Amino acid sequence: MKKTIDGKALVYCEDAFNTPNGKTAHGLVRFTERYEVIGVLDTKYAGKDAGLVLDGKANGIPIFGNMDEAVAELSIDNTPLTLVIGLAPDGGRLPFEAKGTIKKALRMGWNVDSGLHDFLTNDPEMVALAKEKGSRIRDVRKTPDRDKLHFFTGDIEKVDCLKLAILGTDSALGKRTTAWIIVHAFRNAGLKAEMVGTGQTAWMQGAKYSMVMDSCINDFVSGEIEHAVVSAYENENPDVIVIEGQGSLMNPAYPGGFEILAAGRPDFVIMQHAPKREEYDGFPGYKLHSLKEQINAVEVISGKKVIAVTVNHELMESDEEILEACKNITLETKLPAFDVLRFSAEPLISLLKEHLK
Repeated sequence: MKKTIDGKALVYCEDAFNTPNGKTAHGLVRFTERYEVIGVLDTKYAGKDAGLVLDGKANGIPIFGNMDEAVAELSIDNTPLTLVIGLAPDGGRLPFEAKGTIKKALRMGWNVDSGLHDFLTNDPEMVALAKEKGSRIRDVRKTPDRDKLHFFTGDIEKVDCLKLAILGTDSALGKRTTAWIIVHAFRNAGLKAEMVGTGQTAWMQGAKYSMVMDSCINDFVSGEIEHAVVSAYENENPDVIVIEGQGSLMNPAYPGGFEILAAGRPDFVIMQHAPKREEYDGFPGYKLHSLKEQINAVEVISGKKVIAVTVNHELMESDEEILEACKNITLETKLPAFDVLRFSAEPLISLLKEHLK
């Protein structure tokens, strides 16, 4: 049995798997230490393997058309303890049709975890169902009380290990996935690496040091980022800390990265980019600023160097096309470019190891 923090889980991703709106489910299917994912719910891909649909590599996680199918097909020994909402739509709102599935899970005595902005703990019927069955509802994006939040102190200057920020040219681009791949590659190389999560999915994947940036009260965002980084350093004594980025500096709806640069104070930035993407995610007509413009903005704001580019291979048909895209990025930016999801992260790790303190 796989050892996890919260046991077996079924992931709800109706009408969103293998789309940008399913990125929470994608993260959980690829990797999580919090749950053992035993299935995904999405009618469109029912009967298929989640890993095969997502990455072309089977991972044994089945996709079911609905809750009844999942319960009927999963053995008694494989019953989930938790229904996890794997949706990540624009604005973080819960689709109305999801509520029926959530209530069904609660009636069966399952826990429910959600990372959306529509808080399930504000729904009296769901709260009553959970109380009746002794179940737990967790709203991961629900901001802690102000007395539990941290204000920036300057303690970040005590962190004396390599700090890397994984920023990007857009939202829903794979920054978190790249961050995890880099963390695991450092660990495989015999080094201590810690992930600092800045979104709900990283927490759901088991990132021990996390905050949820897009739902944190603005006054405390910098302090929460600093607190997570400092805690990771003081508690784990790592060789490297990798900070997950959010949005992009120039995204019209999700301008993210300013606070990570200011409060996390990374030594270097790695820029995630999708060469085939022309407009900002979800906003037709808003042309994506060029990679060079976005690299320049990061370096001007932070005074730190972008050390490499990591590639999202969406809309690319072959390995040859991906490698050509990496080559063109290097010609354009004079920076090494890597697709760490499709290929190995080892060449990038070799480059980064030169900067360990």
